[in-house]
Parts: sequence; C-alpha cells; structure tokens
Amino acid sequence: MSKIWKFFQYGYLLIALICLIEGLIRFNSDRQRAYLFIGFSIFITLVFFFKRHFRKKVEKRNQQNK
Repeated sequence: MSKIWKFFQYGYLLIALICLIEGLIRFNSDRQRAYLFIGFSIFITLVFFFKRHFRKKVEKRNQQNK
C-alpha cells in the first residue's frame, strides 16, 4: 500500500506543473485567472511536501514499532 501512495504523491507535482503552465499561458490574456492558477500551483506543491514529510514520519514510526 505504501508504494501506491508514493506513486500518487507525485501526481500532486504533475497537477502543480499543469497549473503553472496554464497560468503562464494565460498570463497575457487573463491576469486574474493566471494568478489563480499560479497560486494553485504553489499550494499544491506545498501539499506535496507536507504529505511527503508526514508519510516519511509515519513510515519511521512504523519501523520503530516493529
């Protein structure tokens, strides 16, 4: 199960990259929507790092309990 979560974890980075690209494409035509996409990209990247840190913490705790 842990391997599945590691795989899905990188999906956050993929979504963040798509949002960043979309924000950069829309930057000249629709600035408000571009800022929204760039903001989502930053937020999703932070979620990725938070989830990765939390998952490693749980795995470490599980290794100590064995």
